[in-house]
Amino acid sequence: MGGWQPTARLTRAVEGGAEGLAGREIVIEPGDCTGWHFHRVPLIALVKSGTLTRILHDNSVVVHRPGTSFVEPSGAEHLHLGRNLGTVPVVLYVTCTLAEDEAFSIPSDAPPGAEPCACPGRLPSPRPGRLP
Repeated sequence: MGGWQPTARLTRAVEGGAEGLAGREIVIEPGDCTGWHFHRVPLIALVKSGTLTRILHDNSVVVHRPGTSFVEPSGAEHLHLGRNLGTVPVVLYVTCTLAEDEAFSIPSDAPPGAEPCACPGRLPSPRPGRLP
């Protein structure tokens, strides 16, 4: 299986609707990465700070700068790896529909033709928490 996952903190429930909608803050320190993984549900992410470099299942590279957002599709066919190649922490705010006890991401081996994760430090498993 792939590596560790970044720190993820669960936010408070949304009042008045959006049952099961959760927000998480993910922090990837400089030089660290997420390891290859996928998600069971689609995610919408906003880059609050830092620059996130994602390597996708087809070896394409996508760079996300502060203030940008992106969607990560669900399913094992959408493996990806997130890296912080910069000098400041990458902070992401992510919204998805997961129960508190559901795994935020599923670690995996690198997809065929992709390089295995060789990050110098992999991050601990996500932990529930609250956004500021």
